[in-house]
Amino acid sequence: MTSPPRAEPVVTDDLAGWIAARRRAVEDALDRAMPAETTWPATIHAAVRYSLFAGGKRIRPLLVLAAAEAVAPPGLDGAAEAMPLACAVEMIHTYSLVHDDLPAMDDDDLRRGKPTSHKVYGEAIAILAGDALLTRAFHLMADIPADAANDTVRRRLSAGAVLGEAAGTRGLIGGQVLDLESEGRTIDASTLERLHRAKTGALLSACVRGGAILAGASAADIERLEAYGAAIGLAFQVVDDVLDGTADAAALGKTAGKDEAAGKATYVSVHGLDRARAVADGLLADAHAAIAPFGERARILAGLADMIVRRRS
Repeated sequence: MTSPPRAEPVVTDDLAGWIAARRRAVEDALDRAMPAETTWPATIHAAVRYSLFAGGKRIRPLLVLAAAEAVAPPGLDGAAEAMPLACAVEMIHTYSLVHDDLPAMDDDDLRRGKPTSHKVYGEAIAILAGDALLTRAFHLMADIPADAANDTVRRRLSAGAVLGEAAGTRGLIGGQVLDLESEGRTIDASTLERLHRAKTGALLSACVRGGAILAGASAADIERLEAYGAAIGLAFQVVDDVLDGTADAAALGKTAGKDEAAGKATYVSVHGLDRARAVADGLLADAHAAIAPFGERARILAGLADMIVRRRS
């Protein structure tokens, strides 16, 4: 039976204005953080910028900034404190996409509606572009002003550690390994959840947790935001699975149906389309419940959660 059409995400004027302003701020910060295309060696900087500024939604930086702003005490600019992490997570996310698209991995020719990095610059430069983005991310996090207060130094180091764990073998890389090992095999629902929580969910969750740390959040607030991040992190990939099986390449900006063609396990292949959508809805409810104690301070985080789960691309 065909599922009924889903409601469009509700983006209020307040949320839309916030997103537009923060995206501009992130774009400006990323531009300042990366060498110009003409800087030696020009080839690698052109390749890095090609992928980094290919038109992504910047969901991860937005989550960093929203979390920081939700918990920042009066007088502290949460967005300014968290901007290095916002840029770093986008660099790591982009590196993961560049490497994921390589022939040895998912072998894709299209990303964000454009030819993938290795199609434009060749495999060797694409590998190095991903390496450069990953390296620059942690350079940025460690580049702390010499006159920074001890609390600032401690928070930057703590947020950097959170980011490193999420990007490493217990997170993104570990999830990618499990994804590769699961191709063409039947895996159970618990293994699929573990795969998604690591490959996609860990970095999204680190965005929220790291943003909160940089804004000086209390342990209780960090715990609430961790629960929100864990729910949204998994929901993001569940929705990705749904879209991969139902949307076209023009809407997605990447090749549609790749997971099914590669024999990958997804929430749709394991649970079916209706159940996958129900799982995403349940995770959205969990995310809202986790941040309910913040009240009005959580309105942007709540709006971003709705947008992530209800998105069409």
